[in-house]
Amino acid sequence: MEAPTPHEVEVVHRTLTDHLPILQVIIPLLAAPLCVLLRERALVRGMAIGVAWTCLAISVTLLQHVMEHGVISYAVGGWDAPFGIEYRIDLLNAYILVVVSAIAAVVFPFGRGGEGLALNPARVHLFYAALLLCLCGLLGMAATGDAFNIFVFLEISSLASYSLIALGRGRRALRAAYSYLVMGTIGGTFFLIGIGLLYQTTGTLNIVDLHDRLQPVIGSRTVVVAFAFLVVGLGIKLALFPLHQWLPNAYTHAPAKISAFLAATATKVGFYVLLRVLFTIFGATFVFTTLRLHNLLLPMSLAAMFVGSLAAIAQTDIKRLLAYSSIAQIGYMTLGVSMGNVDGLAGGIVHLFNHAMMKGGLFLVVACVVLRTGSAKIDDMAGLGRKMPLTMAAFVVGGLSLIGVPATVGFVSKWYLVKGALERGWEPVALLILLSSLLAVIYVWRVLEVIYFRERPEGAKEVGEVDATMLIPTWILIGAAVFFGLRAELTSQVALDTARMLLGTGL
Repeated sequence: MEAPTPHEVEVVHRTLTDHLPILQVIIPLLAAPLCVLLRERALVRGMAIGVAWTCLAISVTLLQHVMEHGVISYAVGGWDAPFGIEYRIDLLNAYILVVVSAIAAVVFPFGRGGEGLALNPARVHLFYAALLLCLCGLLGMAATGDAFNIFVFLEISSLASYSLIALGRGRRALRAAYSYLVMGTIGGTFFLIGIGLLYQTTGTLNIVDLHDRLQPVIGSRTVVVAFAFLVVGLGIKLALFPLHQWLPNAYTHAPAKISAFLAATATKVGFYVLLRVLFTIFGATFVFTTLRLHNLLLPMSLAAMFVGSLAAIAQTDIKRLLAYSSIAQIGYMTLGVSMGNVDGLAGGIVHLFNHAMMKGGLFLVVACVVLRTGSAKIDDMAGLGRKMPLTMAAFVVGGLSLIGVPATVGFVSKWYLVKGALERGWEPVALLILLSSLLAVIYVWRVLEVIYFRERPEGAKEVGEVDATMLIPTWILIGAAVFFGLRAELTSQVALDTARMLLGTGL
């Protein structure tokens, strides 16, 4: 056989590149049933890790392509949009794809197989199958340019999440999964009704086509009702205050490794879909000038920041503390949206990335603690600063980032949010952002005081540092919280460009 010519090699490479938008969804979707068939623990774990890193490589490639060449449009089945399903990759969802796949690439290798999950070894393959399905759903929501497809992938990721949460210890995990199922079903139903009303009005499901066809009827009652259903449905999925009731129990009772993955990805993709609905489908003018959504979103966001932080201060369980902290951090993201300007929106978008890094890392710290002590109670962490110095150092750095200390990613987010508030003339809001950071100091210090200034009680279980398979993923995320705090331009520039694109001011 003759060797392929350089032209033939280039054609094959170009063909593979052209299919990258669909490959990042197809690969985890096909790998999930393979896990069920193969069953061998080491094999399915290795395959899941390989899939996660492959998706990360694809996502980074797509982001680079979008930044250099512009939007990618992929017609599924050869049917061009708007008649067929389109996978449309622009700067916003390329950014989200990198966040989700990066978290998966770090969290999937954490620990050895089912270590720290309290899993029956005979069911580890089912765990990885559900984890891959969840990844598939999250990546699909970010990649698709079809509104109904978003609902389909939303349900795939949600159903997998319910199963993963139910793997936690005891009946409380089942109760948390059931509560999430009920709330998630309500949220999904609201979202589907909204999509149905838009389809009834416009006759299309393609997101870009929806925007164009909505313009002549943008103020009609049907469109306004559809908008309300979509925002409420996504508010539930996003855990936007006061629609957050499912989140604390879900994150508290799920296995800590699952809490890390979901806290760093699920609500972030929900926030992305909210951005897509508000700015791509309806447009900033309709949202902020006609409906004046900021009059509702601003107080809800501020309430989330303070209620979440105050609730975190009162917790005795470290996972529950971090869960309520997540509600406050979601408030920061939606606060940026409510400002309706480039700096504020960029602050919300960059906080999506920053919160994924620091909260994912903190939940991995908790996974290490639970594995060694068998408990997530804060009092049971007494003296761990000397017993698990590297793990607890990771918690210190992650906690400082939550507070927003300079040189961490938390500072970058709040800097842009404060700039956005001052630009709008909202000086009291800028002050409230700073005050909410002081509340974070309180609940982070509560944990640090127990870790470093209390002795291990007599008769307590002897503990030691975790191994490298747990430390390395933890420090990758925590280290990223410092690296991207020092090199803020790497993420903030993408966030600024994305905010300009969404607000229609150009790149």
